[in-house]
Amino acid sequence: MVPDWLPAAFRPRRVGCAPKPAETRVIVLPKKAHARLRYGAERLQAALQAAGYQASITEQDKVSGKSNQIVVGRATDALLTQAATTYHATPGAAPGKEGFTITSADKNTVLVSGTDNSGVLYGCLELAEQVKALGKIEEKLSLKEQPEMVMRGACIGIQKPYYLPGRTVYEYPYTPKVFPWLYDKALWVKYLDMLADNRMNSLYLWNGHPFASLVRLKDYPYAVEVDDATFKKNEEMYRFLTEEADKRGIWVIQMFYNIIVSKPFAEHHNIKTQDRARPIVPLIADYTRKSIAAFVEKYPNVGLMVALGEAMEGVGQDDVDWFNKTIIRGVLDGLKASGQTELPPIVLRAHDTDAPRVINAALPLYKNLYTEAKFNGEALTTYTPRGSWAELHRTLSGMNSVHIENVHILANLEPFRYGSADFIQKSVQAMHSIYGANGLHLYPQASYWDWPYTADKAPERLLQIDRDWMWYKAWSRYAWKANRPGRPR
Repeated sequence: MVPDWLPAAFRPRRVGCAPKPAETRVIVLPKKAHARLRYGAERLQAALQAAGYQASITEQDKVSGKSNQIVVGRATDALLTQAATTYHATPGAAPGKEGFTITSADKNTVLVSGTDNSGVLYGCLELAEQVKALGKIEEKLSLKEQPEMVMRGACIGIQKPYYLPGRTVYEYPYTPKVFPWLYDKALWVKYLDMLADNRMNSLYLWNGHPFASLVRLKDYPYAVEVDDATFKKNEEMYRFLTEEADKRGIWVIQMFYNIIVSKPFAEHHNIKTQDRARPIVPLIADYTRKSIAAFVEKYPNVGLMVALGEAMEGVGQDDVDWFNKTIIRGVLDGLKASGQTELPPIVLRAHDTDAPRVINAALPLYKNLYTEAKFNGEALTTYTPRGSWAELHRTLSGMNSVHIENVHILANLEPFRYGSADFIQKSVQAMHSIYGANGLHLYPQASYWDWPYTADKAPERLLQIDRDWMWYKAWSRYAWKANRPGRPR
C-alpha cells in the first residue's frame, strides 16, 4: 500500500491502465443549416475539443433522443421545437432580434436557440466562451440574452492621408500597390473573428468612389479605373470578404462620398471627377445609379453609407433628390436584378447635409434606413454632445430610423493606449439615455490612416487588432448591454 504522503513523482506507475475516456458531445444542426449556424457550431466544437471533449457536428431532420447532445437552431426550427419536447426543456419566450437562449435539458443535453440566425450564432459563441473559461459545460444552464444596440460596428479606411498622383481628395482606387493589406485573406479572417467575438454586426469600409474598382457597367465600360488583373483580384477579394462576414452575422457597409465619378469617366466626358458646385446632371446621375445597382446585384450582404456632404455643395433639395432618385433607386434596381428580398442597410451620414430633411423624404421609399453623426471631441463635453450637435442627435433619434453614434477619429490619443471602461460605459449610456441612439460606429483607436498597423515604434510593426484589443472589447461590451456590471476580462 502506497502512503498518502508520498509525492506523486515517487509513486509507482500503473502499467497498462487506460486513461479515462473523454466525454462526448454531438452538436446537432438542422439540415441545410445557414452558414452562421455552421460557423457558430465550429467555434463551439473547437472550444469543446480544447476542453478535452470529443465533439462532433451533424445535421439532422429530427433529434435522436440520445444523451450528450447540443441541439442548435432557430426557435422556430422543427428541430428545436422537437428537441424541447423530447428533452423536456423549457427555454421560455424567445428574446428579440439577434437574441438567444441556452437551456439545460434531460439526458445531459443543451439547447442553443436563437430568434434568428445571428442569435443562434451568438448563442454558440457564448457557450463556447463559457466552456473556455470553466473548462467544461455547466450542469445547469438557463441564459437569455439579446443586444441593446441594433447596429454595432467598426470601420476601416480604404483611404490615405495624401493625394495619389493626378488625383485629389477621396480618390483612392482599390489596388494592391496602395492597399496591400486589402488582399490578405488570413488578416481578414482574423479581423472578422475579432468582430464576431465582440458581437459586432457591421463593418464600414470608407472610400470616395469604390464602384469603379468593383463593378463594370455595360453602358459605361470605360469607367473602370483599375487594370483587368486588379479588377479580378478586387472581385475575388470582395466576394471573399462579404461571404466570410455573412458567416459571422456581419453586414459589410461600403461608404462613399457624393458626387464623385471615376477618373476615366471624367476624362472620357471632359469633366472633373468632383466639383462641389456642380448641380445634378442626368449623365452623372445615371452613371451613379447604375454603379450602385450593379454593386448591390453583384455583392449580396452589402449595405451602403452615403456622405452627401463634403464633396457635394449645398444642403437643400439636391441632397434630397440625389439620395432618393439616385442612391435609393439604384439600390432597389440592384435588388430587383438579383432577386434579393432582404433590404440592405442604407446609412446617411449627417455631416454637411440637412439629414432630418433628407431622411424624412426617404422613409416612404425605403424602410431599412439609418442615420449617423459624430460622437467625439469635436462635439463632446464630458460624455455627451453639446449645443447644436446635441439637438441634431436628438432629432435624428426621434425619427423613424435608427440613429448611429460615430466614435470618430481620435488622433489626439495616438500613440497612447486608451481603454477606460468607465469612460466608455458612460459614453454608451449617454448615447442611449440622452439621445436615444441605438447604434455604434467605432473608428480604430489610433492610426486610422495607416490601417492595419499602429503608430508605435517597434522592431516589427504591431497590428491594431492585437495591440488595441481592449478598445474593441470595451465598446462592444457596452453596445451589447450598456448597464452591465463589472469590467471587461
